[in-house]
Amino acid sequence: MASKTYFMFLLPLTLMLLFLGTAAAQGLQVGFYSKTCPDVELIIRQEMTQIISVAPSLAGPLLRMHFHDCFVRGCDGSVLLNSTGKNNVAEKDAPPNLTLRGFGVIDRIKARLEKACPQTVSCADITALVARDAVFLTKGPYWPVPTGRRDGRVSIAQETRQLPPPNSTISSLISSFQSKGLSVKDLVVLSGAHTLGTSHCVQFSNRIYNSTDPNLDSNYIPKLRAKCPPNDNTTLVEMDPGSFRTFDTGYYTHVSKRRGLFKSDAALLQNSQTRAYVLRHASGAFASEFFKDFGDSMINMGNIGVLTGTQGEIRKTCAFVN
Repeated sequence: MASKTYFMFLLPLTLMLLFLGTAAAQGLQVGFYSKTCPDVELIIRQEMTQIISVAPSLAGPLLRMHFHDCFVRGCDGSVLLNSTGKNNVAEKDAPPNLTLRGFGVIDRIKARLEKACPQTVSCADITALVARDAVFLTKGPYWPVPTGRRDGRVSIAQETRQLPPPNSTISSLISSFQSKGLSVKDLVVLSGAHTLGTSHCVQFSNRIYNSTDPNLDSNYIPKLRAKCPPNDNTTLVEMDPGSFRTFDTGYYTHVSKRRGLFKSDAALLQNSQTRAYVLRHASGAFASEFFKDFGDSMINMGNIGVLTGTQGEIRKTCAFVN
């Protein structure tokens, strides 16, 4: 708890007021559980510290889970729900989410919180706080997470089509983010989340086989082919080679050299605003600026379509509605 308080006080007062004002407009607030479950963030930090120390590769997937939750039905924990039959296939069983990992982490934390504060903390808030801690525990920024989200009761696999695929163009990326109320800057900043984690070869194999992608460094293609044989569906490749378990600006360095794994990474060089941001942070000289931007954009993303007040519910178990 001491470390959390320390980092909170590092934030300028004006920045804190901005966070609080933005959150309040969405029905969320920093410290929402201060009276009903005062140790919620301490409990989550304790669990996440232990989990990341044992399985550091989960940091990227847990950050990605929050993104996948928010882009479909808003940040309501719908990505966590299980399918209940052929006629009710949930988001987690849709193709874009089949590679998500870390559902057990959310379940573990929820179980502990249910013992401490029964039916108080939503699964949607747990997912948001876990994403923040996944970043912080991999040497990334800390930001105060506005809470007060409630859980949705609907999860539909087909709605995951809203998620921007890895072969997205810059125009489709901008359109996708704007449809969620996010700016072009949010797009390029949140893309920096690719500094953590890995990808299956199948997600970018079309860039290195068949017709090679001219926006991919030709000298990098043989190295990727050596890691990814044709039709490889199992091998994992680092998205930020050399520091894929550390939250830093390395992703932008690779993108600037045309070595981002996905077409959507390369697309950031096709727009003047996103390109300028990539090139500014490629040197790593402005890490603190990126860290602040990332916290701001994560708060913006965390406000998408939230349920508050009497909307939705507080699930007892994150995989099932009450």
